Amino acid sequence: MPDNEFGYTPWGKDWLRLAEPLRQTRPDSLLPRARSIARNNGVDATIEGRSVRAAIHRGGQASVTHVEIAPLTRTAVTAIAQVIPDATVITDEMHRALAAAGLTPTPILAATDCSCSARTPRCVHLLAALYDLTRRVDERPRLALELQGYFEAAHQDPATPTESPRWTPLNTLDPATYFEA
Repeated sequence: MPDNEFGYTPWGKDWLRLAEPLRQTRPDSLLPRARSIARNNGVDATIEGRSVRAAIHRGGQASVTHVEIAPLTRTAVTAIAQVIPDATVITDEMHRALAAAGLTPTPILAATDCSCSARTPRCVHLLAALYDLTRRVDERPRLALELQGYFEAAHQDPATPTESPRWTPLNTLDPATYFEA
C-alpha cells in the first residue's frame, strides 16, 4: 500500500497540487473533510472530455460540482508527443522524461462551480472532487493527459487550434442571418 492515499505517483502529485498547493502558508481546515469524503466513496464523478461533474454526498446533503480542465497548448502537445511517442501505457519514467525535457504536464483549472451554499472558490466539495480525480489519476495515469485534451489534440490537424472559445461574444453574431431558418 502506498504511503499517501492521494498523489502517490508523479502523475497524481501534479493533480494533488490543485487541492494542496505548495504556496499555501497555513493549514486548510477543509482538507481533512474533503479527503474523508473522497476516501469513503462520497464522490460520484462523471468525466466527459475535459469536464468533470461530481455529485458529492455528505450526510444528508448533496452537492453538484463542475470542474473544467484547461487544454494543453499546441506546442505542449507537440513537445509531449516527441518525448512520449507511444502513449498507450503511461509510466512514471515517462513523467520523469517529460520533467527532464522541461515539460510539465501539470493541470490548470479553467473553471469550477459548486451548487453548495459556501460560495467560496474552494469549498469542501470541490476539494473532494479534486482528491477523487487525484486518486483516479494515480490508478490510471493516462487520465492525466486525457483530461487535458492531449489525445484529441494529437489527432487534429496542426493548423487548427486546440482551444475553442468557451463563449460566443454577442457582437460577433449578425442578427439578420442568425434567426434565418
